[in-house]
Amino acid sequence: MAESKTAAYLGFARRAGKLTLGVNAVSMLRGGVYLLIADSSASENTKKEIEKLTRKLSAPLVWTERLDLLTGKEFCKLAALRERNLAEAILAERRD
Repeated sequence: MAESKTAAYLGFARRAGKLTLGVNAVSMLRGGVYLLIADSSASENTKKEIEKLTRKLSAPLVWTERLDLLTGKEFCKLAALRERNLAEAILAERRD
């Protein structure tokens, strides 16, 4: 159930233009990121890069499976949510 709500929240953010997809695109951001969502199937080097971005952007990190299905972008390994309310909703859903 949490995955379907997460997918819905990510869809809202994408339509609002508040979702950045892909490690390279996220690395170009300078701030304003409220949540990072990463795919647990990422390679070890990609995971290290994601950890660096988490520190750089000072954003919480959530690991999930099949991020590509949640975002609708094939082979997506990282998503940055730039909308505070949706980020808080996803984090609350994950805690429950």
